[in-house]
Amino acid sequence: MGRWGVTARILVAEDDPKQANVIRMYLEHEGHSVLSVADGRAALDQCRARRPDLVVLDVMMPLVDGLDVCHILRAESDVPIILLTARSTENDILLGLDVGADDYITKPYSPRQLVARIRALLRRTGVLATEARAPLVVGDLVVDAARFEVRVDGRPVVLTAKEFGILEVLAAEPGRAFTRAQIIDRAFGFDQDVLERTVDVHVMNLRRKLEQDPAEPRYVQTVYGRGYRMPQAPA
Repeated sequence: MGRWGVTARILVAEDDPKQANVIRMYLEHEGHSVLSVADGRAALDQCRARRPDLVVLDVMMPLVDGLDVCHILRAESDVPIILLTARSTENDILLGLDVGADDYITKPYSPRQLVARIRALLRRTGVLATEARAPLVVGDLVVDAARFEVRVDGRPVVLTAKEFGILEVLAAEPGRAFTRAQIIDRAFGFDQDVLERTVDVHVMNLRRKLEQDPAEPRYVQTVYGRGYRMPQAPA
């Protein structure tokens, strides 16, 4: 099992050995089982033989190109498919979606971005169910992910999704200091729209909503030279 407590069988069809190895490394770190092939014909053969939970498919491949593989697979099954390509025009993207791809990532891309998109697609298509999580309780703060609710001393607090994600990360490990990059990693799934400096803005808003005195925060504290933490026992 990976750090998210889930495992899927993923077929990676990529003819660049170095790139295929990087994708495999990141996916195996997540706990997934990975099979790599280097051409479109092998991708079709292995999909039919192994029935993977998801396919990562490079468009430019020998023997049978990725668009044709995608079109054939979609006629045979509803396996989730993510296309990888250097073609980035709107027409190229629409063509990939028209032949049945579920998602489309243009090169160059971050492997972490690919992992996040895979995770989201697996959950969206029901391959992986989001596990119910018990509420996190730190002092008089309750963070309930299943209900998307936060309460402070019984008082409900309305947060945005990003504010909630940051608070959940900190409340899951009270006393641990997280860097801004670690918070982005855990809270947003490597969302490239989130910059490290925007974490500070979300923290400022969190303090305004949670704290009696935002200038003397009890829950979301600054660790100078590191980032942020939630104390184990907020004073």
